[in-house]
Amino acid sequence: MKAPDHTLATAAQLAEFDTIIDVRSPAEYAEDHIPGAISCPVLDNEERSRVGTLYKQESPFAARKVGAALVARNIARHIEEQFSHQPKSWRPLVYCWRGGQRSGAFTHVLREIGWPARRLEGGYKSWRHQVLENLARLPATLRFCVISGPTGSGKSRLLEAMARQGAQVLHLEELAAHKGSVLGDLPDAPQPSQKKFETGIHQALTGFDASRPVFIEAESRRIGRLQLPPAIFDAIGKGRRLRIEASVPARVDFLLADYAYLCDAGLLHDLLDRLMEMQGREVIARWQGLARANDFRTLVTELLTCHYDRLYERSLHRQFPVLAEVPVFQAYDLSTAGIETLAAEIIARN
Repeated sequence: MKAPDHTLATAAQLAEFDTIIDVRSPAEYAEDHIPGAISCPVLDNEERSRVGTLYKQESPFAARKVGAALVARNIARHIEEQFSHQPKSWRPLVYCWRGGQRSGAFTHVLREIGWPARRLEGGYKSWRHQVLENLARLPATLRFCVISGPTGSGKSRLLEAMARQGAQVLHLEELAAHKGSVLGDLPDAPQPSQKKFETGIHQALTGFDASRPVFIEAESRRIGRLQLPPAIFDAIGKGRRLRIEASVPARVDFLLADYAYLCDAGLLHDLLDRLMEMQGREVIARWQGLARANDFRTLVTELLTCHYDRLYERSLHRQFPVLAEVPVFQAYDLSTAGIETLAAEIIARN
């Protein structure tokens, strides 16, 4: 019988370690990584590409010779710059893509120094597999309270206020770095990768108390270019729903403040073109003219009444086909103070 490898650890043991070290390339780390892990690549992006090319075009032996020298230098640099101050009791966990040579080399050097370092069995790939399993399983164990309401009724700000007041909140648009509409791109904040988005959802789900409700906004299957995990979308459709209602003037005021960065005729010209297929050339030309005239109040009013409200009603009937009595909360005041008051009222009633 093969003796157990005491240098290995499983994803279930992450909390036992002082530091989680991701030794993959910076590009791999940027796409997604275990929450809290620090990036200490044994090969940077260019070095990894160079070694991979040698492996394919010359030979595995040639690639290993070059790779070993690069890995040794990078490990030495990371130890000198980041870990030389650590005591002997420091417990690091190292991982790479599959728990193979990259993490094995780093773990070996750390253990030779005297630290009780361990390597994640199966690497990031095994951890990612666990994330996907949990994303399929965990939503059904939670009680979701789904906040619906037309565009501009302050649902995202409401979720943020509820989180500040101690409620459990799954803020999908925050995790997706997108406001959920065709004009929902955030300035200077690109959306994360699909994997990173799912990691953020997973991290939130694993921290929830199943005995308490989880507040979530009614979302479509996509937020920007990102797809909701199927079990999350199903949970939204099956959750207990409440609706926020606000007048059109109040919603216009809210959107003019919340989307102030979009009040730019040049920027809006191209963004409004995205609606051409649905609204037609004549309507888009009118809206672009309103933007050039800086008449953003009229523009936002027409966007709400002629576009977003109609989409909202259609989406609502698709996602919640069964008619039911839904608690309605009137949002008379969409200022910061008004949203805080509304958040407290919803929490108290749920």
